[in-house]
Amino acid sequence: MTTEQNATHTSNDKSESYTLSHRFVETNGLRIHLAEQGTGPLMLLCHGFPELWYSWWHQFPELAEAGYHVVAPDLRGYGQTDQPKDIEAYTLLHLVADLVGILDVLGERQAILLGHDWGSVLAWQAALMRPDRFPVLITMSSPYFPRGPLHGARATIPPTQAWKKALGDTFFYQSYFQQPGVAEAELELDSPPIGA
Repeated sequence: MTTEQNATHTSNDKSESYTLSHRFVETNGLRIHLAEQGTGPLMLLCHGFPELWYSWWHQFPELAEAGYHVVAPDLRGYGQTDQPKDIEAYTLLHLVADLVGILDVLGERQAILLGHDWGSVLAWQAALMRPDRFPVLITMSSPYFPRGPLHGARATIPPTQAWKKALGDTFFYQSYFQQPGVAEAELELDSPPIGA
């Protein structure tokens, strides 16, 4: 596990002068982009979909000023972080391992974990799987839904089937992204700018 210092950005905001640094770390076979600011206990911020570290831009100076070492990665597959080709490389086990790997590279035993949207889903799982590493959890906009048993009288159906049952043929973005290549082809179209 190695680190590579990248760039520094200074805010032009007249009300707050601060330095936000960027670097890359290597863990779990990936090169992961981190934005960070401040010193103190580690606070790891997990962005939602379709976001990047930049989603936390306004929170960085406040949390750093409050005494935290604030770190926000571009999660696996997003932004400047490596994007493995295999779909199987994007399980929650892989994503949680990335967060643990970030702590290891930074030389930290624990972190406060803060998640938004999809980042909340990841944060819940990280705190459940590794309470020794993530003893404090803050989530926004996505509540915790425990998965029910897979077999027996109280068995639950997979989320993809539950979405279909609840929504029918109504468009739901998470269902849309289940077919490999469909969303990618649409998103990669060279569409004219809005209003053109």
